[in-house]
Amino acid sequence: MSRLKLANDELERKTVDAFKKASKSPLIVILDNVRSLNNIGSVFRTADAFLVEAIYLCGYTAKPPHKDIHKTALGATESIEWKHFSKTSGAIQYLKDKGYHIIALEQTRSSIPLPEFYPEEDAKYGLIFGNEVKGVDQEVIDISDTCIEIPQFGTKHSFNIAVSAGIVLWDFYIKKERPPFR
Repeated sequence: MSRLKLANDELERKTVDAFKKASKSPLIVILDNVRSLNNIGSVFRTADAFLVEAIYLCGYTAKPPHKDIHKTALGATESIEWKHFSKTSGAIQYLKDKGYHIIALEQTRSSIPLPEFYPEEDAKYGLIFGNEVKGVDQEVIDISDTCIEIPQFGTKHSFNIAVSAGIVLWDFYIKKERPPFR
């Protein structure tokens, strides 16, 4: 077994055109008033890696093109579809009208721990990630269908938005184990 690092041309990366034509995961990432441009770019990059359908940028979440988003997205703003909504509630209603189940990633009295949540096979999901300091707005939690949280065991009880998105998207990928994921 060779441990030689693969060259970029050996990674079989999709072109932007091939990505846009590829079958996508039935997931929409919703960013609720995220202030860090680096976090926004990182979420774009992670969403690209897992063939996420789209990202909805809500409230004062910045939108491409922006050099600081581009710095961490590394071109993923060109492959991932995105929309801007002035209010997160508008994005949620838009998705509910299209049959999406809305999940807020937040610690609430009734949150389901991520390891205990299993996505339904044919369901479509909108995953809401909140502000770096305040989290998901209570008004948004109130109109979400479910809340899930990532268990944490140290002295801190929150992750960076980009880290949370990576954990949750990977978890959905592993649990769904169906095309386009294989």
